[in-house]
Amino acid sequence: MKKNKKVDAISTFLGIDAAVEGTVDFKGTIRLDGKVVGKIISEEGTVIIGEKAVINAEIKVGIAIVMGEVNGVIEAKERIEVYPPGRIVGDIQAPAVSMEAGVVFNGNCTMQARTIAMQKGKAPKEKLSVVSEG
Repeated sequence: MKKNKKVDAISTFLGIDAAVEGTVDFKGTIRLDGKVVGKIISEEGTVIIGEKAVINAEIKVGIAIVMGEVNGVIEAKERIEVYPPGRIVGDIQAPAVSMEAGVVFNGNCTMQARTIAMQKGKAPKEKLSVVSEG
């Protein structure tokens, strides 16, 4: 899979034995390997959901990279990447979405054309419903 942009060095890390309930608001790049319940928010940041992570949250970030389990909505300004053994149950929205063989996705995917959205102030939407068990 081709990556559009190199991910910055991880500035924050939540280990496998850690759990957070509430809102995780961050800048830069965060890697989550534990459990999160609530919201994960960053205007331009990158969230990496590790293979052992269990996330029950609404995610609004610049870039989302998923290798663990996410139950909830993911909105990314730039892109969403999903790698095995990643599992998403919920809707996703980003201008670019990539999923490798072996991931599980059950939800709706909405992709917005970024340049058109910026020119017109509102993005046209292409909606795709997918159920994939890899």
